[in-house]
Amino acid sequence: MPTRRKKPKAPGKSFRKGITLLQLADLFPDEDAAVKWFESIRWPEERPCPRCGSCATIRRKSGKPMPYHCRSCRKYFRVRTGSVMERSHIPLRKWAYAIYLSATSLKGVSSMKLHRDLGVSQKSAWFMSHRIREAFTATGPGIFSGPLEIDETYIGGKRKNMPKKKRAQLTGRGAVGKMAVTGIKDRPTKIVSAKVVPNTQAETLLDFISGQVEAGAMHYTDDAAAYQSLPNQETVKHSVGEYVRGQAHTNGIESFRSMLKRSYTGTFHKMSPKHLQRYVEEFSARHNIRPHDTMIQLQIIAANMIRSSPHVPGSGQRQRTAEWRPGRMTLSHIPDRSDTVNQMQQSPCRNTGFELKTSA
Repeated sequence: MPTRRKKPKAPGKSFRKGITLLQLADLFPDEDAAVKWFESIRWPEERPCPRCGSCATIRRKSGKPMPYHCRSCRKYFRVRTGSVMERSHIPLRKWAYAIYLSATSLKGVSSMKLHRDLGVSQKSAWFMSHRIREAFTATGPGIFSGPLEIDETYIGGKRKNMPKKKRAQLTGRGAVGKMAVTGIKDRPTKIVSAKVVPNTQAETLLDFISGQVEAGAMHYTDDAAAYQSLPNQETVKHSVGEYVRGQAHTNGIESFRSMLKRSYTGTFHKMSPKHLQRYVEEFSARHNIRPHDTMIQLQIIAANMIRSSPHVPGSGQRQRTAEWRPGRMTLSHIPDRSDTVNQMQQSPCRNTGFELKTSA
């Protein structure tokens, strides 16, 4: 009897369960379906008031001025209240599609593409993309135990492509006029943390590393002088063409930074210094949640969007925030993290003396 051939391993992260565009259309056929999806993430069981935390809330049959009313603070609210979408008139169905595009586009999605795909203005698409980046920002890593890979890079355009007036202002060679980004990758968990730094001097880089790494962790770096004072360190000498020596290499963190730089060239074409940290944290968080199924990724991003209301570009001032705000989600380990979504959904109600009523 002939032996059965093993099924070849599929490329990429084939163990994940994805969502096709047709399946996405079935998930969100109309606005009501999108509203129910966001509500199921924010209120999986109880429905506390986002302003005072009371569970003494009722649904209004008319849905006006908002679908829900709190008997404690006597305020109306909806699923957007206290979130980065609170003052947006864009339908939640379009927000759900924008989250999907942002989560599944490894090199990011530009505001012009969102403008074309969702049928909104470019200004609205820019408004949406920055608020989704805030949700990525809320998905932060924990403290790394190592072994670690550390490297830095520079983000910015080529000098030959700059206007003559701007070129005349630049003095020096190499990375002059570009912005420095340093990053750490934890090998056991494959989680990345990156940050925009003012320079690549030893004091600056070591300050970033010390705040992210446990004492005694093993560090793998290149032969840059800034890393020479790191304890428990092995280096590879890129300057003489050495890139791997046993376990000493920085290929993992270089793979991450190459994705960031390709997005600059092929997707965004420009990242301003003002917003660069948001782009960096978007790519870090997207890298960190990649082992999840696509639906889990969408739930993580949507949960962060609903649970916080930070200052974002275009708002002019800090938006009104809800008093009831659980802490941001942290990704401290890579294995099955569906429990982190459940953790975000835990929402204990404040004891107000009212009888609990959560009528559908």
